[in-house]
Amino acid sequence: MPEGHVIHRLAAALTDTFGGRAVSVTSPQRRFDTSLLDGTVLERGEAVGKHLFVDFANARVVHIHLGLIGKLGFADYAEPWGQVRLRITDGVTAADLRGPQWCRLLTPGERDAVIDASGPDPLRPDADPARGYARLKRSGKSIAALLMDQRVAAGVGNIFRAEVLFRHRINPMTPGRDIDPRTWRIVWDDLVNLMGHGVVHGRIDTVLDVHGPEAQGRPARVDRHGGEVYVYRRADQPCLVCGTPVRCATLEGRNLYWCPRCQRRKSAARP
Repeated sequence: MPEGHVIHRLAAALTDTFGGRAVSVTSPQRRFDTSLLDGTVLERGEAVGKHLFVDFANARVVHIHLGLIGKLGFADYAEPWGQVRLRITDGVTAADLRGPQWCRLLTPGERDAVIDASGPDPLRPDADPARGYARLKRSGKSIAALLMDQRVAAGVGNIFRAEVLFRHRINPMTPGRDIDPRTWRIVWDDLVNLMGHGVVHGRIDTVLDVHGPEAQGRPARVDRHGGEVYVYRRADQPCLVCGTPVRCATLEGRNLYWCPRCQRRKSAARP
């Protein structure tokens, strides 16, 4: 499932490509009614966590959640191929949506209700991290599980949760109620930094230069997510800091990666 920085990049691409212009909106798959949208002005794209909203001038909003297999791609205009749920085009560029978990038409009020139900998004300037901390502090669940709760930190996924916990040497099994306000603020600020980098560069990089390929004389990481990471998908490989094999375990249906030697703390250490 795409992490939040991907959704923010898609929202920006929709605004940059089609914002303020009348567009053709169709559903080649015929599974989405576009009659209220076709030929209207697309105002902007907006992201909140893993929710993507497309605002139109007729006070209608398309709500998209890509889920596990959804894709939204931009390409030069051509006849659509495959199972396209939604196509937005100006006749030059086409944005095609395939396989989303959700694609539905909302009113602005319904969109606001979705946003209100979401947790704070580290990529939004209006985010209030105290809302996420209040939920985290009441829970006996592990910090690793809680960071995947979109009501705690919207947009954070498996990669960012594993990496931010490693960067601050936090034991992923620490209960949320044991996380102090300083630690939460350090984690939050680092998520703002790491996810913001992802928006700009289109890849996830979490490794400090001192632990990078050049400094350690090792090959650069090759992965579809791109970028250098400390523990994600590095099970049984040596930790880049201490050399201990990285561990992997299933936590609430998702793979969790951590270093058992480096990550022993309940409070955050600066990276």
